[in-house]
Amino acid sequence: MSAPASNEPKTCAQCKETITGSLLTALGQSWHPEHFTCEGCKEPITEVKFHTNEEKPYCSNCHIKLFAKTCHACDKPILDKCVQAMGVNWHEDHFVCGGCKAKLIGTQFMDVKGAPFCQKCYLAKHADRCKGCSKPIADKAVVALDAKWHQMCFRCSKCEKPITKDQSFQLHEGKPQCVKC
Repeated sequence: MSAPASNEPKTCAQCKETITGSLLTALGQSWHPEHFTCEGCKEPITEVKFHTNEEKPYCSNCHIKLFAKTCHACDKPILDKCVQAMGVNWHEDHFVCGGCKAKLIGTQFMDVKGAPFCQKCYLAKHADRCKGCSKPIADKAVVALDAKWHQMCFRCSKCEKPITKDQSFQLHEGKPQCVKC
């Protein structure tokens, strides 16, 4: 059984005076409608839906200006889903490859000077190239002779066997050669 409604006069949360006439109930308190104001612009909140921050009311415009995250791509407020990647925020539709413009949510991507790239575009346009075969290096590289190499491309110029990171090598006519040869 519910308790009967109180017939006691309501007191406005802002001015502390008794409310006669129109009454607004919000945030567990009663207000004169003109006293329920936005903490940002100080104007009365007339919207059916309002926002709060730290238990204080805000109109939609002030809430967006003061608290919405901004998209790195378009510099506009993010009102729906927010993607956080590379230390910044993005609209879901703006987190795309800097090359082919494919959506990157849920995929692997590479950061190239603050722009995300899908694996395919990164390899085609930005990846280091192997000195041995000239193809992009997608994984670990061997750094030797002032260049980068695929692990299997860094080979002895005489016996053609890969020179591993544990092996020593020497130069013969500017090309790597394992110590055995």
